[in-house]
Amino acid sequence: MPFHLSSSRRTFLKSLSHSALVLPLEKVLALARPLRSSQSVTAPGHSSPPPPKEIGVSFLNVARESGLNAKTIFGGEHKNKYLLETTGCGVAFYDYDNDDWLDIFLVNGWRLDGFPKGQEPISHLFKNNRDGTFTDVTEKAGLIHSGWGQGVCVGDYDNDGFDDLFVTYFGKNVLYHNNGNGTFSDVTEKAGLATNGKRWNTGCAFLDYDRDSHLDLFVANYIDMDLATAPVPQSGPCNYKGVLVACGPPGLQGGRNILFHNNGDGTFSDVSERAGIYQANGTYGLGVLTADFNNDGWPDIYVANDSTASALYENRRNGTFSDVAMETGCALSADGKPQAGMGVSAADYDLDGNLDIVKTNFAGDTPSLYHGIGRGNFEDATFSAGLAKHTQFLGWGCGFFDMDNDGWPDILICNGHVYPEVADLRSEAGYAQQKILYRNMRNGHFEDVSSQAGSGIMVPVASRGAAFGDFDNDGDIDVVVNTVNDFAQLLRCDSRLENNWLKIKTIGTKSNRSGIGARLRCVTHPPAEAKPHQQIDEVRSGGSYISQNDLRVHFGIGKAEKVELLEIRWPSGTVDTLKDVSPNQLIVVKEGTGIVRAVKFERLKSAKKSYG
Repeated sequence: MPFHLSSSRRTFLKSLSHSALVLPLEKVLALARPLRSSQSVTAPGHSSPPPPKEIGVSFLNVARESGLNAKTIFGGEHKNKYLLETTGCGVAFYDYDNDDWLDIFLVNGWRLDGFPKGQEPISHLFKNNRDGTFTDVTEKAGLIHSGWGQGVCVGDYDNDGFDDLFVTYFGKNVLYHNNGNGTFSDVTEKAGLATNGKRWNTGCAFLDYDRDSHLDLFVANYIDMDLATAPVPQSGPCNYKGVLVACGPPGLQGGRNILFHNNGDGTFSDVSERAGIYQANGTYGLGVLTADFNNDGWPDIYVANDSTASALYENRRNGTFSDVAMETGCALSADGKPQAGMGVSAADYDLDGNLDIVKTNFAGDTPSLYHGIGRGNFEDATFSAGLAKHTQFLGWGCGFFDMDNDGWPDILICNGHVYPEVADLRSEAGYAQQKILYRNMRNGHFEDVSSQAGSGIMVPVASRGAAFGDFDNDGDIDVVVNTVNDFAQLLRCDSRLENNWLKIKTIGTKSNRSGIGARLRCVTHPPAEAKPHQQIDEVRSGGSYISQNDLRVHFGIGKAEKVELLEIRWPSGTVDTLKDVSPNQLIVVKEGTGIVRAVKFERLKSAKKSYG
């Protein structure tokens, strides 16, 4: 009999989280895992051929030669006094000028001692030159701003055809209106989004939670911190494996997440209490992920919380939310314990029609893989899927992405310790850490292929935010990574597999202009498979660790010669169906109209590919 999330399992996990009971891991897993977890899980209708032995792709850091020459400053380089100095910044792949080439926005930070006038670090906007290089256009764009920068998200909040930019800070957030001419205007006060100077805002996402065609805004909050009264390492004392480190988050006052409703006139209203956001379990919010987890057509919100149970705000379709993370199985670890969550991403990794969640956690723990089993319920598949092998790393930015365009989502996890003081501890993996790349084995399992994936994966750095997108429009997904007190990384994916792909940009009419929240279904019929290959994804703001991925949806389709069916379910309820779409191109789809533009890109001649 197939296993489903039973009330007994929900009750068991919920009771475990509220008690002092700690069972041996193997006993907990016997209760918490599905009965079939010891067997290979094959997606329905697929013969699951084994993937090739060599991964066929390599990631190379090309940031410096591409012109990403801005250093991210964040806290002390060797010692931190406050927790504020540890979290780092997010990053965005963001086509701000609508030229079909991804630009990059790097959030920057601050230091306790401050800076001489004129030497303050600022966030940076880099324009894509379409030849593999970028130009810093921050000043020209009107985006010069300093402070304890945190996260970033993108969406067209006023439906004027140009995606706007929201940046979170410890202190006051900033909403930049995209003027459509390469410049931005700070409209934070005018829009009603200014917050007090003591809020520690982190992850964010635009979403249309009431489906009125106007993008609303969700902002996670970490800690309500006042540096004048915040504890210092010696006050606890606060130590990590015998080393004095910054205090928290346990023992500090957790922040409250915020939901802003778009009033449709360029302003927002704080509806957090009325919408039920304040009633959620847990606090210390970091990564924010929006998705329709229960397939009811309404966007839900998942928040990776540090040191407490994570939250899943289920959309009640009446302007309110309810936290259902505990009862649906995505709040705790496999053994029923709260975790220190950082980054989060969603995809349907086994092609069963349900979105799954991957979440990064603290060192000494595994990441979390929550397998969607339908009706918004999850089972913890971290161990059975092969993601529990590495506990020495501390994860931040992460993402499901199809690195080899075979039609099966893979996973990248970016790592780096939170405390610079551990650099010399032999018991730790270092402050700078390598990334972990997991290849989807197409049978419910993942394989660690990091050592085969090139220097971009293996060279240790202190990673934080990470965003996924195809910056050179060659059909494979690249990654931009923000770091702590170092230069950003631009990991170019070089593939020799020649698999096919399709990229979709959505334009809403009845729905919000960005198409955020649209659910896409891609159906192909690869030569090696007996039945159709069905993938789903969504247009999504925010995600990863306080970062923004490319708003264009990308599907790898392997050796399939066409997309037989592309279905787009818009937030308005409109469904557009396209048939027999040619691969290896970007298509722009307008709600209710269909394809209004198709672009085939020439490979960049100046970008020399390397597979080393």
